[in-house]
Amino acid sequence: MARQELYLISMAARELGMHPQTLRKYERLGLVRPTRTMGSMRVYSGEELERLRLIKHLVDELGINLAGVQRLLTVAESVERMRSLAREERHDRRRLLFQELDRLSEMLGL
Repeated sequence: MARQELYLISMAARELGMHPQTLRKYERLGLVRPTRTMGSMRVYSGEELERLRLIKHLVDELGINLAGVQRLLTVAESVERMRSLAREERHDRRRLLFQELDRLSEMLGL
């Protein structure tokens, strides 16, 4: 079983080129959900770092404000749930559903 890398807030901030206070703000807004150690230190998984990279891209490179980022992440999560449900479905419309989902993801830049 492979071990998952975990990052304390200072390590995550350095890895992402962000200030730790920005990571705390994103947590307060519900954009990320780091786990906590017994001493209440924030710990970020590799998956959370990828989510933070996406947030940084949306804000810094695409100029999307944090309210927009929240909405986009909500849509992205919905798309992923739909993909999962579509994989369970066994009929000829599945291909069309995937095409629509791909188009939506592309429009959103995800």
